[in-house]
Amino acid sequence: MARGFEPPEHAWKAGHRGVDLWSARGAVVVAPGAGVVTFAGSVAGKPVVVVTHPDGLRSSLEPVQGTVPRGTAVRAGDPVGVLAAAPGDDANPDHCAALAPPTGADACVHWGVRRGETYLDPLSLLGVAPPIVLLPPS
Repeated sequence: MARGFEPPEHAWKAGHRGVDLWSARGAVVVAPGAGVVTFAGSVAGKPVVVVTHPDGLRSSLEPVQGTVPRGTAVRAGDPVGVLAAAPGDDANPDHCAALAPPTGADACVHWGVRRGETYLDPLSLLGVAPPIVLLPPS
C-alpha cells in the first residue's frame, strides 16, 4: 500500500479519503465488489470509474480508464479499467509521485468508498483496517 486512509477532522478539511495501492501503469483494475458501473469518465482531468454496490456503497477508482460502459453489472474481481497515468501537475497532482514505489510499481490506484457523502476506510470492507471504536463523550 502506498498510502492509507486519513479521515479529516471535519468534512470540509483536508484528509486522504481512501487508500492508494501500488501497481503498474496499464495494469488491469478490477471491481472491489459486485455492483454496477455508474460512472466511467473524467473528473478534474483524471479518469475515474465508480462502482455502486447493492448495499448502496460507492467505490471510486482513479486514475482508471474505464473499459466497460456505464450500466455494466460487475462481480468482485471483474475488470473495469486500466491504471492510467495521473496528470501530475500543480493543479491536479498525482499524490503518489513523491512516494518511493516498490519494485515493479510505477503508479498507484486510489480507491475511495462512500456511503452517501461519508467516506469510509476501504480496507475496513476487507476486514484489514483497525475497527472503528465509539468512545463516550469526555
